[in-house]
Amino acid sequence: MGNYQQDQEFDGEEAVPSEFKLSRSRIMYIEDKSEGLEGDARIGRVYSSKSGKTLYYRGKKFQSLKGSGFKANYFDVESGHHYWISGPRKDQNDRLYGGNKGVEIDKDVYEEYLQYINA
Repeated sequence: MGNYQQDQEFDGEEAVPSEFKLSRSRIMYIEDKSEGLEGDARIGRVYSSKSGKTLYYRGKKFQSLKGSGFKANYFDVESGHHYWISGPRKDQNDRLYGGNKGVEIDKDVYEEYLQYINA
């Protein structure tokens, strides 16, 4: 399965607030752009607010840069760091310049993600 790695540390057991509904979540690619064009990246379950304007992942709250970011489309509300958040690609070329080297997959979405890319 390419260079993806299953995340051994995060298994989805972190407390998810009750207002986060599974119906408003999806598996997404999340890459930290705060250090440059290619940063830490993972695939995990991202929750959206009722309005869809805010995304939540692993205790972080993201809001859209509304087209003003450089190679990023969201920012972390608390830190201000920029991120690229998008649906995962079936061809597994999620990184900006292709490939998937070093991308980790959260354990709680691993099987669902495999089904997605193999469908």
